[in-house]
Amino acid sequence: MTRLAFSDYLDHLRRESVRFREVLTDTDPATPVPSCPEWTAEDLLWHLGRVQHWWTNVVVERPASPEDGYVEPERPPSHDRLLAFFDEWSEKLTHALVDAGPEERCWTWSEDPDDQTTGFVFRRQAHEALIHRLDAELAAGTVTALDPLLAADGVEECLDVMYGGLPPWGRFDPLEQHVEFRMTDVDQSVWVQLGTFSGTTPDGEERRDEPDFHVVPAPGVQPATVVSGTAADLDAWLWHRRDDAGIEVTGDQEMYAHVQVVLGQPIT
Repeated sequence: MTRLAFSDYLDHLRRESVRFREVLTDTDPATPVPSCPEWTAEDLLWHLGRVQHWWTNVVVERPASPEDGYVEPERPPSHDRLLAFFDEWSEKLTHALVDAGPEERCWTWSEDPDDQTTGFVFRRQAHEALIHRLDAELAAGTVTALDPLLAADGVEECLDVMYGGLPPWGRFDPLEQHVEFRMTDVDQSVWVQLGTFSGTTPDGEERRDEPDFHVVPAPGVQPATVVSGTAADLDAWLWHRRDDAGIEVTGDQEMYAHVQVVLGQPIT
């Protein structure tokens, strides 16, 4: 798959943040967020504002670790002040990314050394805003379409970054089987190779032979299983923001069960 241009990620970050804000402006702050059951609409507003505050600090200050010198903001005490907080830091994040550009070295939580750049923030925050815009719309009952190309990129990002990471203390043992996630509306696919994860956590917990997968280039073999749907349906489903209606699974059901174990992990 070809990733979007960094200017496109920035445009999406702006647009999705604006839509997020529009939806939550007139939504009762106490409204539950069905896709994030522990949150209200006001909690969701605070969450994304705080995330954008935090990443602004990372991009501007370039700390060696995210806690270096970071001052946690206080949660504003009213809905109007929460909206103002979000407006301030959403604007500051986009300005910081414009000033930095996508190629500067920058701490990120990715385990991939190639992702230790501001470019990771461009992409990750475009998708953060997209998914939380969807959360806001689900709370308000006014869901609108996801951009197909951004959603297609989101399928790869979700499978690779959110589910497919490998910590330095872990080991991935690949199996022969591959699964293809096929996006029917944009003629693109993301492939994963199945495998198992083992390792000992820094606090001494031993984990052994857990189902896992990693995103790989198209391997030139037949997939054991194909999971297909529109880019938007797959992206929202992978993020646990919708059910599997419209998602078609063909091929080896045992391999799909392996995938389901991995996808059963919570992400927010």
